[in-house]
Amino acid sequence: MKWKIRYVYLEEQFKKQRPYLANISQVVKRGDFTLGKKLQEFEEKCAALLRVKHTIGVATGTDALYLTLKALDIKAGDEVITAPNTFVATAAAIALTGARPVFVDVRDDYTIDPNLIERAIGSRTKGIIPVHLTGNSADLYPIQEIAKRHKLFVLEDSAQAFLTLYDNKPVGSFGIAGAFSFHPLKLLHVWGDGGMIATNDSALAKQLRLWRNHGLKTRNEVDFFAHNSRLHTIQAAVALVLLPGIANIIEKRRQNARLYKKYLRQLEPQVHIPENICAAPSRSIYANFVIQVQHRAELIAYLISRGIEVVVQYPIPLHMQKAAHYLGYKKGDFPVCEKQADTILTLPNHQHLKTNDIRYVAESIIEFYTRFNK
Repeated sequence: MKWKIRYVYLEEQFKKQRPYLANISQVVKRGDFTLGKKLQEFEEKCAALLRVKHTIGVATGTDALYLTLKALDIKAGDEVITAPNTFVATAAAIALTGARPVFVDVRDDYTIDPNLIERAIGSRTKGIIPVHLTGNSADLYPIQEIAKRHKLFVLEDSAQAFLTLYDNKPVGSFGIAGAFSFHPLKLLHVWGDGGMIATNDSALAKQLRLWRNHGLKTRNEVDFFAHNSRLHTIQAAVALVLLPGIANIIEKRRQNARLYKKYLRQLEPQVHIPENICAAPSRSIYANFVIQVQHRAELIAYLISRGIEVVVQYPIPLHMQKAAHYLGYKKGDFPVCEKQADTILTLPNHQHLKTNDIRYVAESIIEFYTRFNK
């Protein structure tokens, strides 16, 4: 189908290939493909933006979570709390260590509900992974208070939240570490998979640099058997081209979000646009613009007929996936998450959209409900 308004925008993103190829050429000429100069430069610049002491580039966002859990000595018999509405990688990273994911329901803004966390804490609980979903910040201060009271770590899943702010400070810098993804559909992305860990803990950073590189202390000395999960220097070279414009990309997405809200507020409650309800001021980057709608299937069909590409992220909560059956959860255990799964819809929201594009999407949604209500 020929779309008028695309959700996926990578073709436009990489039209101007010359800057990327110039950076890649430098890597090729030096031959420093693993842990090279461009990776070091990228890590240093990201650390400055995220206001942390250390960033460690790794192969994927999943590895950013998994390797941090391994470095924190999470293992079989342990439990780690997270939300059930996130991408599979969050729970998978926990499960791959041998530990058990423990889910807690979310709030209207899609982030884990701090008021429900303590009842999920048991004798085997080691930590909490709040997920900054859609670019919204989880409510970090109450989560940190709970973690401190129970001597738990907080590992922030910031895969969708590069430069989201909580109390005017970037997320990923509050907990023991923050995990980021540079998947092609992230605001800051590479030509494939990529990830990063941010931390202010120097001892943890040292361990993580070993965990991503076979446990090699030197080229010929291995401290412990570990993984090969380095962010490729070529991928860092790609991301370095995007990095200087990341603030403009975020501001454009925020402008899009303001327009969507302006046009669609009139449709409440048939169209619900959640606002962040954190204890401290927060600033979403709108990695995704997610609304909750009535008559979703019919609306999607109508938008497609109008040439508008939309997606549902994620229609099946993790606790209802086949992979999670062994955890013993059932339908009804997390009612807010489950209701959202039945109503959420992600609209196109990227930096290549024009004002008229946003208006066209919004007017199409208004037109659908006007017709549906007759």
